[in-house]
Amino acid sequence: MRVFRLGWAISETVLVSLVNRPIEQMHRYLNPDQRLVLFSEDGTTPTAVAQFLTDSGYGSSQFTVFEYLGGSAERRRDDRANIWSVKQCGDLNLIAVVCVADSQTRPLPIVPGLSDDFYVTDGQLTKREVRAATLARLAPLPGEQLWDVGAGTGTVGIEWMRSHPSCSCIAFEEREDRAARILINAKRLGVPTLKVIKGSVPSTLNGLQPPDAIFIGGGIGRDGLFQACWDKLTKGGRIVANAVTIESEIAVATWQRLYGGELVRILVARAEPVGGVLGWRHLMPITQWSVAKS
Repeated sequence: MRVFRLGWAISETVLVSLVNRPIEQMHRYLNPDQRLVLFSEDGTTPTAVAQFLTDSGYGSSQFTVFEYLGGSAERRRDDRANIWSVKQCGDLNLIAVVCVADSQTRPLPIVPGLSDDFYVTDGQLTKREVRAATLARLAPLPGEQLWDVGAGTGTVGIEWMRSHPSCSCIAFEEREDRAARILINAKRLGVPTLKVIKGSVPSTLNGLQPPDAIFIGGGIGRDGLFQACWDKLTKGGRIVANAVTIESEIAVATWQRLYGGELVRILVARAEPVGGVLGWRHLMPITQWSVAKS
């Protein structure tokens, strides 16, 4: 099947609606040579998209707007995003984009484990190697929701949502500055609909629908936290908890004895300069517990 006037194969084209949806979702789809068809909200959408592409390092992208498609007034406009000059198009329009990255642009990988420097952070984040292993255990499926408890920078919840457009996440974070930073990262990385609840668990859980998976990255060992999460989790849902301190390791070991699941020790070392040579610098070891609610 081919996509309207351009003859693109639909299997190679991503369809994105911008009708009543934030434009930042496009970050998730920007990759070199990716073909996008965008459903505009109104006649100002093409200008907004062209500026967005330019600001995001894809200003050289091929940019085509079809106005009044299929009607007697149908018109096609072609240009590059960074030189698009039409301020107002017909309200009924579609935008077709062939993504071309600027020379200094770093494309976002589509698999979990984004480089840590893609995030705005105060250092409180799950490092990329551990994050990739954590997402593998959480095992996101289309349409599922994650609770990211003690979210810090929001890395796990953001990459959960990046796994599929229909995945959602609620991030719980006590500190106001970190909660604000999570929202910044979510927009920059293409998942602007991620929801942040500021406050502590379990007091913030009342009234929420049960999630399909829960990641406990902070607050392990706090009275009532695990039990509240476990009670809320759907049948067949997954919990993954990453412990760093001795006290949190004791907590997850206790939970494992009571509820089963798997305990895994994650040890990561990175080669870094030591004088004129390289040496191994070890990250803090992680004890990871994962369990499914049967």
